[in-house]
Amino acid sequence: MHDLIFKPALELGRLLKARKISAKDLLQACLDQWTRHNAAVNAVVVTDIPRAFKAAEAADRRLKKGAALSSIDGVPMTAKESFDWVGTPSTFGDPALAHNIASRDADAIARLTSAGAVLYGKTNVPLDLSDWQSFNAIYGTTNNPWDLTRAPGGSSGGAAAALATGMSAIEIGSDIGASIRNPAHYCGVYGHKPTYGLVSYKGHASPGVVTVSDITVAGPLARSAKDLSVLLGLMAGPAFPDARGLQVRLPRVEQKSLKDFRVAVKLNSAVSQVDRKVQDKIAQLGERLAKRVKKISFNAQPGFSDEENYQIFIMLLRATSARRLTDAQYNEAFAKAKTLSNDDRSYVAMMTRAFALSHRDWLRVDERRNQMRLIWDAFFEDWDVLLCPVAATTAFAHDQVGERHERFITVNGKKVSTIDQRFWAGYSGGYYLPSTVAPLSLAEDGLPVGVQIITRAYDDLKAIRFAELLEKEFGGFTPPPGY
Repeated sequence: MHDLIFKPALELGRLLKARKISAKDLLQACLDQWTRHNAAVNAVVVTDIPRAFKAAEAADRRLKKGAALSSIDGVPMTAKESFDWVGTPSTFGDPALAHNIASRDADAIARLTSAGAVLYGKTNVPLDLSDWQSFNAIYGTTNNPWDLTRAPGGSSGGAAAALATGMSAIEIGSDIGASIRNPAHYCGVYGHKPTYGLVSYKGHASPGVVTVSDITVAGPLARSAKDLSVLLGLMAGPAFPDARGLQVRLPRVEQKSLKDFRVAVKLNSAVSQVDRKVQDKIAQLGERLAKRVKKISFNAQPGFSDEENYQIFIMLLRATSARRLTDAQYNEAFAKAKTLSNDDRSYVAMMTRAFALSHRDWLRVDERRNQMRLIWDAFFEDWDVLLCPVAATTAFAHDQVGERHERFITVNGKKVSTIDQRFWAGYSGGYYLPSTVAPLSLAEDGLPVGVQIITRAYDDLKAIRFAELLEKEFGGFTPPPGY
């Protein structure tokens, strides 16, 4: 059973359907892994094991009758702590929400459990989902299973760690600033950030909030690219009342093999320098693809500067955060913004301006964003996918002192602000584009490196198909040693 826990969800589903294993035994195998390793990793922080066994037993009855609900019927799963699951807390890592007990399931959870997935727990997050680490005052710190002294990423850090260690076969995360992509890269698993609005966000918000923030999305994480396409198919679709009249029909993927793909590769940016050990792995991938794809370029990119891309994304991203500010914090930001020089393009200056942005000025930024969306769309007339880094480095050491923009990482031997990596988060995120993260291999420091696969809006399945082909040609998920 131990070997089974690292298999892809779809393979587990086939074994369950063939009655080679039972859903109850498979759940127990994941729970055994949780018992052995969760104390050190701290990935799964909320559980309802009796409810999970009832769901597994129900799956076994269906499977015995040959009446599987889907290809994942009976497969164990966990979900990010911030998604509502009836009877459990959705705290977002905030002690003030410790008693926020869900009264209904989030749509993303309900759609997978309705397909027979067996949910047994929820995974750790940072406070307010606002870090590339996953620690908070309620549940403590999640460690990277490849090196416990390092962060697993965030905000879906517990999700990626649970998958990497075999505690779970399916995960649900959310992503506004690489919160699916970053943990997938750091922990060596697959993750998909869908086109904005493709997956219902209902049931993933603080109490009383019903409006979905700009940019943010819900999406799947898994140990195989093919799992992502199936999970996305099950999860996709708007919430009610929009679902009353709107349906999802994603474009068919015409590309059958790597030779059908036109590939652009971006290795680095002056806005966010990428460490050589990460660049080298993506460059090696590009070199291996050169003779396998229809065409490839290491220079092609959309017709706007990296600097403008970053500035637009930060203004939009931080503007979404403004509704969380108290009146005093907003008034302080408004007053400070008036004192800033127009030439000050530092992160703190951009953040302050965004906090104080008038609706009139936000509309102007949004207009430029939508102009840039059209530029991206034109770019993807010539290229099927763009490959680029997920983050500037491999997983970094835990650093919980001060605010995130006050912390540093080492890139190519130099200390740089950790916040610069938001460039790679916003490269697709700010423009509503889908991105799939696929694990490549281990860097020289022994930590995973993933590649970000970006394509045009609603071509989610194309990005995932490319990840599937990479997995087939070059290999995919590898369990961390010792698990």
